[in-house]
Amino acid sequence: MSAAATLQQKIRSTIPLSDAMQFTIDALDMDTIEVSAPLPPNVNIHGTGFAGSIYSVAVLTGWALCTHILEQAGVAAELVVAKAEIRYRAPVTGDLRCATRADAAERAVFLEGIRDQGKGVLLLNVDVGDRPEAVLQGTYCAIARS
Repeated sequence: MSAAATLQQKIRSTIPLSDAMQFTIDALDMDTIEVSAPLPPNVNIHGTGFAGSIYSVAVLTGWALCTHILEQAGVAAELVVAKAEIRYRAPVTGDLRCATRADAAERAVFLEGIRDQGKGVLLLNVDVGDRPEAVLQGTYCAIARS
């Protein structure tokens, strides 16, 4: 099973809402993640993406990338979303598609913080859609397990 499939299974089995939204990891490597969720289970009364679903899929996108970074580095830590703010720019009229990235320098600072101070922080911008239709700014905090 690929790292993406394993991580997706972990998220969908431990976060029931992600399963109901049909959260899917489409691409994953050390720098980037791309996820999607179909519109029908995430629709609002206007036939566009429900704001709560858009926010949830975007937050999970960043959380999934951080989790992957921790797992690949062999770092045991509790990961939380310390802060997340979204700006909706246009209606999402199709499937919810999110993407984010963390370059090597950002990953190194994140992991060094955990190893050296017991706490690492990674700031991510998650784009929703191609335009993008929304942008989430998330602060992800990992605290070393003792």
